[in-house]
This record gives sequence, C-alpha cells and structure tokens, in this order.
Amino acid sequence: MDRPGQRQMAHAVTEAVQSGEHLLIQAGTGTGKSLAYLVPALATGKRVVVTTATLALQAQLVNHDLPRLVEAVAPVLGRTPTYALLKGRHHYACLARLEGSTAEEDDGLFDTDTQWLGAAGKLTQQVTRVREWASESDTGDRADLDPGVDDTAWRQVSMPARECVGAARCPFGDDCFAEAARAKARQADIVVTNHSLLAVDLLSGRHIVPEHALLVVDEAHELTDRVTSAAQAELTAEVISRAARRLRAFVDDKLRDDLEGAADLLERTLDGARPGRLERLPEPLYDALFLIDENARNALEALGGEVKPDEADAVRRNQAKQVLTTVVDTTQRLLAQASHDVAWLAQDDRRPPALYVAPLSVSAALGSGLFRDRVVVAASATLALGGRFDIVARSLGLDVEFGRTPDTGDVRPVEPPEAEDDDEDRAPPPPRWRALDVGSPFDYPKQGILYVASRLPRPGMSGLSEGAQRELIELVGAAGGRTLGLFSSRKAATAAADALRAATDLPVLLQGDDSIHLLVKRFREEPETCLLGVASLWQGVDVPGDACRLVVIDRLPFPRPDEPLTAARSKAVDDAGGSGFMAVSVPAAAIRLSQGAGRLIRAAGDRGVVAVLDSRLHSARYGEFIRRTLPPFWYTTSPDVVRGALTRLGAPAGT
Repeated sequence: MDRPGQRQMAHAVTEAVQSGEHLLIQAGTGTGKSLAYLVPALATGKRVVVTTATLALQAQLVNHDLPRLVEAVAPVLGRTPTYALLKGRHHYACLARLEGSTAEEDDGLFDTDTQWLGAAGKLTQQVTRVREWASESDTGDRADLDPGVDDTAWRQVSMPARECVGAARCPFGDDCFAEAARAKARQADIVVTNHSLLAVDLLSGRHIVPEHALLVVDEAHELTDRVTSAAQAELTAEVISRAARRLRAFVDDKLRDDLEGAADLLERTLDGARPGRLERLPEPLYDALFLIDENARNALEALGGEVKPDEADAVRRNQAKQVLTTVVDTTQRLLAQASHDVAWLAQDDRRPPALYVAPLSVSAALGSGLFRDRVVVAASATLALGGRFDIVARSLGLDVEFGRTPDTGDVRPVEPPEAEDDDEDRAPPPPRWRALDVGSPFDYPKQGILYVASRLPRPGMSGLSEGAQRELIELVGAAGGRTLGLFSSRKAATAAADALRAATDLPVLLQGDDSIHLLVKRFREEPETCLLGVASLWQGVDVPGDACRLVVIDRLPFPRPDEPLTAARSKAVDDAGGSGFMAVSVPAAAIRLSQGAGRLIRAAGDRGVVAVLDSRLHSARYGEFIRRTLPPFWYTTSPDVVRGALTRLGAPAGT
C-alpha cells in the first residue's frame, strides 16, 4: 500500500541527516514510521541508535521490522547490516549474584516479605532454575527465559545499575551478560534501546550507548517523563538498613549500629508524617538526614579505597560501597534543598514511607546532552500539542527561535553573528531544528466521530456520576458492546463495570480480573465484549476491526494537582507570571487523551466513536486546544446523532 506520509517522512529523515538539522516529526497511526526512519538510517552507512518507550515497539523492531529490512537492503548495500538490542542491566542475570548466593545470606539479597514457607520454597526453586539456565544461556536476557519467573525472584538474580560495581571491579566482568550486550551493540549498525537507558546514558555522561551519528527517538512524547524518572532518587529506612547489613563483614559493629540507628530515626520521623511536597525540610527530618549522611560517610571511609576484583569478598565489598555512595548522594541532594529539585514524601498502605527527589525540569539537561554530536529525529503520533510543536520542543530543550515548524515554513530567524577567533568563551548557538506533520493514511473525519457529552455536569473528584453511568449504558447499548472504556480511577472503572453488568447482558471485562494480555486477547476475540480499565490500557492496546467500535473516556486525564512534580512545575510557571495549569496540566492531559483516543482507528477499515463524558472538552477555554491535539475526527455533541451512528455501524449489511 502506498503511504505518502511514510515517503514524506523518509525524505525528511534523509534531509536531516544530510543537513545536520534536527527533526521533530508527527506521524499518525498507520503511517509506518518504523520503516520511514529505518530505511534512511541504514542508507547513512553510519551507526544509528533507535530508542523506544515500550517493550512492545522494541520487540516489533527487533523481531519483525529489522530482520526483513536488512535482508531486503543487503543486495543494494552489498552487505547485510547488523542490529542489536541494548537493555538496562536489570534485564540480565547477574553472575556475581548467582554465584554462591544462599538463602542464609543476610545482606538483603534474598529479602522478601513472604510469610509462608511455600512461597519461600517457590522463590528458591525459581532462583535455582535461573542459575541453571544462566550457566547455559548465551544472553542472560530475562526475555529468553522460558518459562519465566516472577519479579521477586528476578530481583534476586539481577543487579540494578545503581548497585553494579562495574566490569572492571567485578571478578565476573569478563563473562557479564550485560557487558556482552554492550559489546555487541558497539559492533552493530543499528542499536535498539529504550528511553530509560538513554536517559541514564545522558545523565552519566554518555558512556553506555555506543557512539552514533543518528539518534531516532520513537514515541518521543514519553521522553521527558523517562528522563525525569531516571534523574529521580529514592530514600527509605529499609534501604539504609539494608546498606548497614551489607557492612557486617567489613566494618566494626559500632559503625554498622550507628547507621542502623539513623535508619530507625528516619523511620520514626516519617511514621505518621503528612505525605506531599517538602518545600522546606522540617527540622526533625533534616536532623535525621544529617545523621544518615554522617554515619554513611563514616562507613564509606572505613570500607577503604579501591577494591581489586581478585580480593576476598571483592564483589560484596564493592556492592556495599556502591549502595552507601547512593545513600550519601541522595541524602545530600535532599539536604541541599536546591531550587532546581523537588522533594516529597510518599506514603500509602502498600509500602513504607519513602522520600523522593527529582529535577524540577529536565529540558536543560536534554538541550545540552541530547542534541550534541549527532542528528536527532524525534517521532510520535502526538507531538503537535494544540496543533503546534512549540511545547514539545521546549520540553526537549530546543530553542523555538531556532526552529522551523509547519506554521513558519522556511522562514529562519536572524542568527547571532559568529564568534570571533578571540572569543573562545562564547556559547555555541542553539541547535537548528525543523518540525513536520506528515498526517495519517486514515481518513479520520469519515472513519470516526468525536462525541463530547456536553450536557453532563462537570465530573466530580472520583467515581462516576449517575448521569455519566446512564450515558455510558446508552452508548454501549447502541454499539452492541465492543467498547474499550478508559477511566481516570479504579473507582470509576469499577462503577462503570457494575452499572453495565446490572443494565445489560453484555460480557464486561475489568482490569485486574486477569492479566492485561489475556484481557485484551478476550476483548479482541469475543464478540460484544466490553473491556474497562485504567492507566495501562490508555496506550499499547491495538485491536483493529469490529471488536472495538466505541472508546469511552470518563474525564479529561489531567495529572493530580497534588502530585508533587506537577504542583512544583505549575507553581514555578505561576511565580513567573504565567498559568501553571495551562502550561503543565493541559498539555499533559492533551497528550494522554490523544493516546487514548488513538485506540479507536487502528486500520483503514475501522469505524467508530470516541465518546468523552467530560463536558469541559467542549465548554472550557482549553477545550479547543485539547481537541486540536486529537486526531481530526468528525465532531458532535448530539447524543442522538452518535447513538444513531453506533446503531448503524452494528446493523447487518444491506439493512
């Protein structure tokens, strides 16, 4: 099938590589953007890195797109290009952890909250099976372990990056699976990785991902959140206690007891404390963190300097140092109370209290690191928020004065004069960039309707109002089921499921009843089924055909106003004289709503309705901005019109 948008995107990527100008490109569902960037990437003859936000897209690239593509281009290039998949360390089994680990060790390796010997026995069996598999595996990649093990077991046999001592300091460094994957990536023409690892690479000085000439950021709307997560640090009393236990064989009892005592003080300080943002540290918390910092530093000094790999207990000593260093770094960051960081206390019934600290903004880090020494192509179905690229460009650290968008055409801004030879301290000009929207092969106005229930009152804080429930029942009845319901809260999704089950005989699946994979499979295969859920259904659900004729969204997906990072970023904009809500919350809602609405039309033959049960999308002043971010469906607020359309879609042909 000829796809003009795909060809246009491929030409744009080629031009970007040739000109050195970075590219932001919006390509709707069905464009075929993977091939649109992979083909010109291979034509460069230089190494290319492709980063994605989801494991599903990584798997599609490595298992489907690239194998066929490299064979197709081999006659043209005169060779078969190579490719490699690069993941974070925790995806690979760690030989240092597997070697000699026993259930009797008290360093946190086999920590588990299970209370039953049966569960403990299952854990031991799974770890033993991983150890046997790792002795024969070529990759050590968890994805190659079949059958797999649960997350608790995998945590015992893998090494988080923050605790890894590095190949040079590990006696198993020469055989390390993660290092072998990195070595393979250094030899490949195309390296496929993920946003989180790219973020760690940026923040650590770019020494993980191999050198490359072109970086393709697919699902680019997710990048800033992943970089923020990578720059986020966590501190709990349990983490400090675990660090103290690791010291048992290396320092005297007093140093270990002092650190344990500091952990106990932190636990008592946080117990019952009010969760939320910490604009200033309360004095008791400051004192507890100061004590942790002091005792952790003393323990680090007692551990001594560099430990050679062949020394006795080298791995355990180096791991103890690594964990303590992380504790010190996080504690100092919290104590600094810097204006560029946001600190908060999180507390819920499922886990002990935890302190977090994250950057207020990552745009400066992205601007200085992402676009240096390589061409960047950032692609997504959702980049032009409100019809413009400026918001995403700024979040990525690009100066909008040095970009070209579809609105500005080829008009370039006046650039500053080049620096004189004797002006070596002058900062380089911001990177040039171009934005392009290649559209979608789908005819959205003919294939889909966007219906906003404008007569409903503004939705409440949680749950699903009686009016919204009645509207949902009528819409689902007109559609004959075949509905994907995306809800803002578990409470709302449950209320919707209860209402549909009481009012109809349609099969209703609720997220949590089974695994997401099996629920989506049943939704795809069983006629008239409704699937209702929350967060993880808003992206990645791909159900083309008649199984999904109606996507219902209960309310605009604004981030919670009391979420610490959202609140801090909004306040910073307000303090600067702007509107934090319009600058932070509205774009976030627009991106997520667009992703949710994108579940409807997945193929050229799809037809259906996206129904939003939140009147603000029609009546609020920001409603038009959000609607311009969505695919260009035919728009209506008439319930009669939309119910009639759904009824006709379900009618037998010829009636």
